[in-house]
Amino acid sequence: MWKFHRAGPLAVLLLWLALAVAASPYTMRLGEVAPSSQAVQLPVGAESARVARLLNPTAQDDLLPFAVIWTPRKGGEQITAAQRQAARQVTTRLGGSAAVPVLAADGRALTAVMAAGPSDLAAQLKAIRQAATTVDGTHVHLAGPAAEQADLDGAFARADSMLLAVTLGGVLLILLAVYRSLVMPLLVIAGSLVALAAACAVLYALARPGWLAIDGQTQGIVFVLVIGASTDYALLLAARHREELAQQPDAAQAMKDACRATAPPVLASAATIACAMMTLTFSDLPAEQTLGPAVAIAMACCASLSLTFLPALLLVCGRRALRPATASQTGEDGRRTKAGRAIECRPRRVWACCLVLLAAGAACAPFLVQSGVPLHQALPTGSPSATGQHVLARHFPAGTPSPLIIIAPATRTPEVREKAAATPGVAATAVHPGPEGTAQVMATLAHAPDSAQARATVLRLRGSLAGTGALVGGQSAQLTDLHETSVGGHRLIMPLVLAVVLAVLIVLLRCLLLPLLLVAATWVSLLTAFGAAALVLQLVVGSAATEPAVVLFSFVFLVALGVDYNIFLVHRIRAEALHHGTTAGVHQALATTSGVISAAGIILAATFAALTVMPLLYLAQIGCIVAIGVLIDTLLVRLFLVPALILDLGPRTWWPTHLPADLSRPRIGPPPHTGDPGLTTASTPVP
Repeated sequence: MWKFHRAGPLAVLLLWLALAVAASPYTMRLGEVAPSSQAVQLPVGAESARVARLLNPTAQDDLLPFAVIWTPRKGGEQITAAQRQAARQVTTRLGGSAAVPVLAADGRALTAVMAAGPSDLAAQLKAIRQAATTVDGTHVHLAGPAAEQADLDGAFARADSMLLAVTLGGVLLILLAVYRSLVMPLLVIAGSLVALAAACAVLYALARPGWLAIDGQTQGIVFVLVIGASTDYALLLAARHREELAQQPDAAQAMKDACRATAPPVLASAATIACAMMTLTFSDLPAEQTLGPAVAIAMACCASLSLTFLPALLLVCGRRALRPATASQTGEDGRRTKAGRAIECRPRRVWACCLVLLAAGAACAPFLVQSGVPLHQALPTGSPSATGQHVLARHFPAGTPSPLIIIAPATRTPEVREKAAATPGVAATAVHPGPEGTAQVMATLAHAPDSAQARATVLRLRGSLAGTGALVGGQSAQLTDLHETSVGGHRLIMPLVLAVVLAVLIVLLRCLLLPLLLVAATWVSLLTAFGAAALVLQLVVGSAATEPAVVLFSFVFLVALGVDYNIFLVHRIRAEALHHGTTAGVHQALATTSGVISAAGIILAATFAALTVMPLLYLAQIGCIVAIGVLIDTLLVRLFLVPALILDLGPRTWWPTHLPADLSRPRIGPPPHTGDPGLTTASTPVP
């Protein structure tokens, strides 16, 4: 990896470029292999999954229900008999005799419930809408799961290129501000695109035969993570290469030394994110299980590109791409950063103030409620299905398109129907034949099928039907099982993530106390990010309600990414402390890494903030939470809290081990600078 001969960099570069050209088409083709039905996401042992297997034993693609709603073009008018007759003819032609139009109690709307297959859903609904418009004098709306899924698919199909453009545009602007030139930002962007193409090609190859389910949510997260992480690693390598070029004229040797110094934190960073995300495979939800391997593959591509493609690219381009660092940039002129000067005199006061600020933000974390957000509210404003759902709810029970399906023993059907009808939140019931020896009791809910009120109704209904042998299924029951399983999975996955991150830090730093402090600092900053994001969401969106999966994904990302920047910093502190002592090592590390790590954090926050342009509220919430958390960790925890803790602890930081340079130095303060009594030289040995 570090043996750069004259022809070596060019060969490495050409090999990666050839692979990138072959893999680039798959960047925009991941959407082709996305699952088309929500039923595949159900936990295997869930009650709603058992109902689904009873109704569909062959495991064919489930039909998605939807409602067609007709309303008079002139507000306040009633549906006429001629319009009812025309609507009956349309539904008979499209859905058979089972699709019977129902008149609203106020006489101002007409609806019929039908179903469509998940394949080519948009085209089916377009044809149905066109047929429904033949009813003269009416407006036509579609609502329900099928309509929402079609809107979601269409929004994601248009959002991939927009997300990529916004992400790359934001990264390019920040890189231009950092380097104040065009060549180096373009090289970094090129490395990010090659890494993205490689990751997408691997994911497509695994998703095509069905080994890995890649949905739009996973694709969006992989996009921003690959670009952000690749850019961060490129910044670290380029900064270290600049340091080495300032000390020796041989570019190849400088790159070899830069790679040797950068590889441990880069590999540790990638391993931390990959291992933390792989804990999601312990979830009972297939949608969460998928994200772990997808991110692990993406991080492997990022690390590989950063330590092979970019070094070769920099060597081929020569010194024109990267100017050598000055003495102030390498820390060799004895100057310390503003952060170093701020925390030197009273480190304990600094970290105590940081904890107070973090605690104030963490106090708002309970406002981020995991109550769930209905899909029609999570879709972009003005989506046809969202409009249709609002129209439906004005004239009919909101759960009309997707009633609960209760499989009851035939002998107890009257009892089950009576208890279902008496359950608060159930608007109507009906009985249909079921599988052998059973009956289907259809319970229409008063609230939208994917709302928190619908989930509460499902839980009440299951409680009232206990002991009857009945099973409650349907969309609302499925979403209830998904919600309950996701919340329960937090109790297992969150401690696992912290344990994995702690293990990686212990191996990297070869001590115990500092990894424990870093994990604790990350946990506090995580709660602060949740609190700050709750306030932002309340102000911008009007609600801080979110899904349990959003909290889980944000937790995993913030723990892994938050520790990342601490890895970059403390690895450099330890490397400097081995030669100059802990206190001098802190000042030297801050002088050489504060700028590049701060820039890397801002870039990663910007890439996750790009998720806010995605068409789904859940992704926008993840982007908001992670972006805020990364900024908090980069600008407060990494810049002030962690260095202040290390300066306060001194040599005890590395307990139970000790650094030789600390043992040989009775004085722990940095030595005075010979040229200026107000400055100290971090790299000068203490006598």
